Formats: sequence, C-alpha cells, structure tokens
Amino acid sequence: MGKITFFEDRSFQGRCYECSSDCPNLQTYFSRCNSVRVDSGCWMLYERPNYQGHQYFLRRGEYPDYQQWMGFSDSIRSCRLIPHQAGTHRMRLYEKEDHKGVMMELSEDCSCIQDRFHLSEVRSLQVLEGCWVLYEMPNYRGRQYLLRPQEYRRFQDWGSVDAKAGSLRRVVDLY
Repeated sequence: MGKITFFEDRSFQGRCYECSSDCPNLQTYFSRCNSVRVDSGCWMLYERPNYQGHQYFLRRGEYPDYQQWMGFSDSIRSCRLIPHQAGTHRMRLYEKEDHKGVMMELSEDCSCIQDRFHLSEVRSLQVLEGCWVLYEMPNYRGRQYLLRPQEYRRFQDWGSVDAKAGSLRRVVDLY
C-alpha cells in the first residue's frame, strides 16, 4: 500500500490532499502542486488527467518544490501507484516498430542504452516481467515513462513524442 501527499505551496504548505491509490483526476482536490511527500510506495505523477502528459517518477521521500522531481511546472493532474513486485525483471528492446529489427533483452538497470546496445532510439519494446522507468537521457535524466508488463508496438504507446531512449531502471530497486 502506498501513501502520497500533495501540497499546493512549496515546502509542504497550503492546502493538501492525501492519496493511497491511483487517481485519474486530481484537479478536483487542488489547483496546483508545488510540493509532495511520499510516505510509502513508488508513484508516477502525470501533468494531465487520465495519466497523460509529462510523467514524473517519485519514490519515498520529500520533494519541497516541483523542480526536485524534475517537473516542468506545478501542474499535477493524475497519479498512479506502481505495484511493488519482487522477483525478476525482463524486457526486450527493438530498433523498429512492431517488435522488428534487432532485439536486445535486459534484466538489470541500464544507465546508458547507447553504450550498452549501440542504440539511441527504441521504436518498440516488450516488458515481460516487472515495472520499469524509461528515461529519455542517459544516467536516469530527462523525461520519464512508466513501463508495465505489456507490449509497446511503437514509442507513442508509452506516451513519448519520439523514440529517444537513454536509460532504464527497474522499479524494485527504488522502493
């Protein structure tokens, strides 16, 4: 079970809203979000309702302003609790859409996809086990995308506007 608290103002001030499960529309509870406290669980925050827009991965800790979670603005409109999964993690990356072209499989974190697989773009992927966070840039920086066990036939399926892929991290290591 997870617990996250959103605050309208920086440094945990102003109106707040506590959440313990997925919420597709947070805008009914607050108008802006400038700080967050994660008491338990790992969460993906979304800039727009219904899990759309920029995504921000947060684990247990305090985030006194939106820049601490690499936010572009104070707009958080939905959130999703990432299920804790013990055990193995596996995924396959493909250089082309629809799982075509060269395929690479991994089961560990990868800080630089370019160095390890000689790819700067991933056009499709398949998450076989566990949840992952895909980062647009190497060393776990840039835009973030939650990847759950399923097939992603094109990069738009995970919410990206392009096929840039810099690094991957298993969620289990982040609890």
